[in-house]
Amino acid sequence: MQPINLAAKLALIHEHWMPKVVAEMNDYQFKLVKLRGEFVWHSHADTDETFIVVQGRLRIELRDGAIELGPGEMTVIPKGVEHKPCAPDEAQVMLIEPRGVLNTGDQGGARSAPNDVWI
Repeated sequence: MQPINLAAKLALIHEHWMPKVVAEMNDYQFKLVKLRGEFVWHSHADTDETFIVVQGRLRIELRDGAIELGPGEMTVIPKGVEHKPCAPDEAQVMLIEPRGVLNTGDQGGARSAPNDVWI
């Protein structure tokens, strides 16, 4: 049991849209990720997904609107809700979700990141 320095862990991440695990609690993983540009529309049929902005700004497009987040803000996207994260400039984000959740959800494809990559 040691402190986890989020800034130090984020400094080790050099690619965008590739979440890295920094901790686990029960079956949930805490992942750090750097985002830039637009992601793909997707949903997670079996789980909610939490986004916490550490640095930068994140817009999460929804089919009926959007959620704007800045540093220190968070939101939970309920299971089954289609969403598309967007970050015109780089955003540093913590994700909280169950172990094994694919970042592209039901869409899969080339933007899918490998699971359980620790940093």
